[in-house]
Amino acid sequence: MEAREKSLPLQRQVLLLLFLVLLCVYVSASEPGRFSVAEEMESRSFVGNVGKALGLEVGELSARGARITSKGKKQHLQLNIQTGDLLLKEKLDGEELCGLAEPCVLPFQILLKNPLHIIPAELRVLDINDHARMFPDTEMLLKIRENRPPESLFSLKNALDLDVGINNVQNYTVNPNSHFCVHIRTRSDGRKYPELVLDKTLDREEQPEFALTLTAVDGGSPPKSGTAQIRVLVVDINDNTPVFAQPQYEVQIPEDSPIDSLVVTVSARDLDIGSNGEISYTLIQSLKEISQTFKVNPFSGEIRLKKQVDFEMIQSYEVDIEATDGGGLSGKCTVRIHVMDLNDNPPELALSSLNSPIPKDSIQVVVAVFSISDRDSGHKGKMVLQRHHHCHGFGIPRLKTEQNITVLISDVNDNSPVFTQTTYTLYLRENNSPAFHIGSVSASDRDSGINAKVTYSLLPPETGDLPLFSYISINSDNGHLYALRSLDYEAIQAFHFTVRATDGGSPSLSSQAVVQVLLPAMTWCPELQSQVTW
Repeated sequence: MEAREKSLPLQRQVLLLLFLVLLCVYVSASEPGRFSVAEEMESRSFVGNVGKALGLEVGELSARGARITSKGKKQHLQLNIQTGDLLLKEKLDGEELCGLAEPCVLPFQILLKNPLHIIPAELRVLDINDHARMFPDTEMLLKIRENRPPESLFSLKNALDLDVGINNVQNYTVNPNSHFCVHIRTRSDGRKYPELVLDKTLDREEQPEFALTLTAVDGGSPPKSGTAQIRVLVVDINDNTPVFAQPQYEVQIPEDSPIDSLVVTVSARDLDIGSNGEISYTLIQSLKEISQTFKVNPFSGEIRLKKQVDFEMIQSYEVDIEATDGGGLSGKCTVRIHVMDLNDNPPELALSSLNSPIPKDSIQVVVAVFSISDRDSGHKGKMVLQRHHHCHGFGIPRLKTEQNITVLISDVNDNSPVFTQTTYTLYLRENNSPAFHIGSVSASDRDSGINAKVTYSLLPPETGDLPLFSYISINSDNGHLYALRSLDYEAIQAFHFTVRATDGGSPSLSSQAVVQVLLPAMTWCPELQSQVTW
């Protein structure tokens, strides 16, 4: 019995490990072109099968030259064209790729040729619970007046958690006590922030200080948690809290605003005097995006930029400002900062496929496939594509992107060889020596390459009474004609034959010319011997 009880935790660990493995390799392809994979999977991990997702046989992927394309220089996926398996090229970190965005979606395209088909697709990177909860400060100090009524709320710093969705912080708790509990506030971005709630009226004389433990728990399986200490000091009555001129501020700033430029000035008022009426302003968020981007002057309430903003990265911020007086009372306001888009991104042109070279007689042929995009929004993100010039947007000033595409034209065998003459007349003296060069024919072809290479040949005579091939031969490369044997005028005075010139195209083209060979008569003069008569 004892051994069985000891084995139960081990069995639970094995089942938990199996569940995590199945979660990591879970792939969703319920819609064509949509795949999912858990972050931190090893390189070459299986993502899905493109053939099955598209309803194609494996052989079709190879035959149609399937490939994966995506914008940007970094490719996260690779396709095994033999099996159709889609694999990871590297480990993916959802927080690095998408930040706080949920879901984390990486768009890509499945490109098929013959015929051309571009299928938009996406890879959803599923968050795993791989980050621990951490508070920016291990101890928080709250000064609470003893006359604060029950149900008063006090802002607490939230825990930092780089995970998203259910793996982010889902709950805050405080250790059991007689005066406080925790209320959880959910902001528009889905993140949860703790507030300390006063359940019972404080009495400094009875208990001047409280030590609480705040615990942040995420929704992972198993859940992870982090803690921070809350030190509550009960102070004497300061019966006026700072009150902001307005509970919510709405401002707009252009994305090219320089560092240290003024965003807005918040102002709070406290009716108390002395130190109880002195107000200091602080940012109460611990999100890096906010604390690294904005700063507040503790004395004037001026909010300024610590770094430049980028509309394409973050369009708006929600900043909480706390005004605290010298007695520890505080008020809060929310500043919503909207980033104004400027035309600061040129159009992007991505060449997906180039068909080169192409035959010169091609018509209605796809030469290149490319896509254009502009990260700017609205009218500034609209684009015009000019074939002979460039791609430009409609923003002011207009930004443009140029792309040179070189297409090679391949030759087509559409020209026949042409002889320099349609008829050649050659003269050959009888009693010539064998292999005697009697003349040449020449033809040219306007095509190029192999299509312009000309070879020569003799055509058989139309009648079989002349053994042409025993008289004449031709050099197939240069068209030189040779007499194969000595000819006798008394036997043959003239003859003709046909020469053909053929190019190297497929199918080949040819032309013909007639060659007339004449043997002029030789005049034999007898040798005379002179006689002298005396």
